[in-house]
Amino acid sequence: MEFLNDLNDQVSTAYELLAAGWGVQLLWGIGWTLAVTVVSMLIGAILGSLVAAAKLSHRGGLKFIGESYTTVFRGEPELLIIYLFYYGGTQVLTGVARSTGSIGSTDILNMPSFLGGVLAVGIISGAYQAEVFRGSFLAIHRGELEAARAYGMSAWLRFRLVIMPQVLRLAVPGLGNVWQLTIKDSALISVTGVAELMLTANKAARSTHHSLLFYTLAGILYLVMTSISTPIFDRAERYTSRSFTRPK
Repeated sequence: MEFLNDLNDQVSTAYELLAAGWGVQLLWGIGWTLAVTVVSMLIGAILGSLVAAAKLSHRGGLKFIGESYTTVFRGEPELLIIYLFYYGGTQVLTGVARSTGSIGSTDILNMPSFLGGVLAVGIISGAYQAEVFRGSFLAIHRGELEAARAYGMSAWLRFRLVIMPQVLRLAVPGLGNVWQLTIKDSALISVTGVAELMLTANKAARSTHHSLLFYTLAGILYLVMTSISTPIFDRAERYTSRSFTRPK
């Protein structure tokens, strides 16, 4: 009975705190988390496709650049990369602004929190997406490419009609994994001051002294976001594969 009374008190406390405004703040935090994730994935898709092309290139210089990119940004801690882009970006912007006389010698021009965060996470995402796109291209049946050449298709036409549709189809499962990774990496940009879910939960925990409650809620909300995204990518995979027949 005592346990039930304690549980009831905790539930009542949680309801009161969420109703007092923290519930809305957590919802805003989810919105910022999704915004960071989507923008970072788009940045990563652009960089990843370019890096994948470089790694698949027969030119040694491009191949070296592509390999170096994925090695560095998959091998370094994500938090370190975020620090470099945010605080390093602030230092670079301040130096440029001072050299042009835009600000005084003692002023500081900060890197925008959201921009610094999504650039860092986007570049990390790009390193993983590059491997997804590269693997998808290598999985295309060689006979299809040879047949496209035999029909006299130009390089652009082969890319548009043969390569790109199949790379996108084959990349969907891997991109789903990168999406999950990017959602989790978005929590790290709380160090830049973006009010995403992790920073909001941290503020709530410090302000109310109910750390267990708000960190548990944050964990549940992250799990909900990743759980919802899984069937979405599964459905996308089925949709892109609906008319595909693998050559024998």
